Amino acid sequence: MKRSLRILLFALVILYGTAPILRAEDMATAPPAASTTVAQTEEAPAAPAVTEPVPDPSGGATGGAADVIGVTAGAPTADDMKNLGPNEPLALKLADVIGHNRVAVNIVWTLVCGFLVMFMQAGFAMAETGFTQAKNAGHTMAMNFMVYALGILGYWACGFAIQMGGVGGVATLGGGTVLNSEFAITLFGKSFGLFGTKGFFLSNTTYDAVVFTIFLFQMVFMDTTATIPTGSMAERWTFKSFVVYALFISAIVYPLYANWVWGTGWLAQLGKNFALGHGHVDFAGSSVVHMTGGVAALAGAMVLGPRRGKFKADGTPNAIPGHHIPMAIVGCFILAFGWFGFNAGSSLAGGDLRIGVVAVNTMLASAAGAFASMLYMWNRYGKPDISMVANGFLAGLVAITAPCAFVNSVAAVGIGAIAGILLCFSVFFVERVMKVDDPVGAISVHGVNGAWGVLSLGLFADGTYGAGWNGVEGAVKGLFYGDASQFTAQLIGTVTNIVFVFVVMYVFFKVLDKIVPLRVSEEMEMAGLDQSEVAVNAYPEFNLNKTHR
Repeated sequence: MKRSLRILLFALVILYGTAPILRAEDMATAPPAASTTVAQTEEAPAAPAVTEPVPDPSGGATGGAADVIGVTAGAPTADDMKNLGPNEPLALKLADVIGHNRVAVNIVWTLVCGFLVMFMQAGFAMAETGFTQAKNAGHTMAMNFMVYALGILGYWACGFAIQMGGVGGVATLGGGTVLNSEFAITLFGKSFGLFGTKGFFLSNTTYDAVVFTIFLFQMVFMDTTATIPTGSMAERWTFKSFVVYALFISAIVYPLYANWVWGTGWLAQLGKNFALGHGHVDFAGSSVVHMTGGVAALAGAMVLGPRRGKFKADGTPNAIPGHHIPMAIVGCFILAFGWFGFNAGSSLAGGDLRIGVVAVNTMLASAAGAFASMLYMWNRYGKPDISMVANGFLAGLVAITAPCAFVNSVAAVGIGAIAGILLCFSVFFVERVMKVDDPVGAISVHGVNGAWGVLSLGLFADGTYGAGWNGVEGAVKGLFYGDASQFTAQLIGTVTNIVFVFVVMYVFFKVLDKIVPLRVSEEMEMAGLDQSEVAVNAYPEFNLNKTHR
């Protein structure tokens, strides 16, 4: 029996150990299956040996002379560097040091920006808690805290590999080429990347200094997506089902769509494969991060149902004010501060001077969003509503996240202003027409304005940045600058996000509700979720003061 098992194991090793691996760099050049048929009398030429990238855990071998080639208009060419060897050996050594330092600067820039984005979690926690009731403040804070920890673990286990396992490296960071395995299918003679297959548990060949840098930066983006539904589903969500959700979205749902846009997946290749602009372009995450979170928030809020007392018998909504507006406003300012890391950091290069344009566009759009929301509410209801103004501020930030690197300042203000108006319309539509209860306006801020952000890129990109983006020659241009196909690519990516994320998350929440109930009991909801769900009251003295909700 043991001998038979050994023979079976040996056969499996031979069978699967010799199976070909589709690497990121092989996808574009892999021949169709039909081309492998040759005459039996003809001897096929030997395939050239492929050198597998070697990980660099210490980072000591990362960055060198090759990383200064072509980085600026006057930088040395490959031929220049080749001629330096015999003629100027010292210059070649200096170029090696300069290249290493250039990569080091970019890695430090990426990490510091990632730290800023991580701090946005504090902003989300304060904004969501301030906009909800005092009796649920501890529960809301607990979800915002634990979604960070759970998200990290889910993304580390498999989310990162699914998203970035086939990206093929990041040139500005000088490495990451070990991430070279993408699962793809061939349709219409074109390769459609679906998900990466390297980087699970950040182990084996992905134990690499650059890969770990990429992981940190991408992980904090994922965590923003994961935290968005904690706002739309606040004040009635069981903590047990929340834990399952956090692992699921960080390990599976977010990474899949992110791969299609940022991991050399099929949406990114719409330009190369079908001449649709530069493919679906999203500089910092209006669709990948915010829209994914907003659509998931919609699905979750619909399955969970409204809070008790939110709607009257005739369907008209009751206002349930947040308990601490100053806390919410401070949270929004923290988010705006972290957003500079979110947007400017997405250059992944401290030496990319476009970061100044990105930062200013980010600032302008947020101001325009707040101002437009204030004017709308003031004109419509006679007074400016500070909670709507704060959400308009965030809506402007969400909308500019995709186009921030590709538009001028006038377009940035226009995009932000439209986002602020859209926010107001959407909040009332979701509540009064769809009858969906969203305590913090997450669906409107992130979902609606995430969609507007990527579509606005397809309209206003002015062709001054993005040369070679997604492997397409020339800079990124929108409809108003002569490239209607770019808007088409943006539209395809937007529709894909809505369909994919909503269907998957709606089914997920429905199934999960059968296994781990999503909703707390009516008694718990009326009393507050702090003690019953997380064992700590945010405001214990409020138990003695019944004037507080």
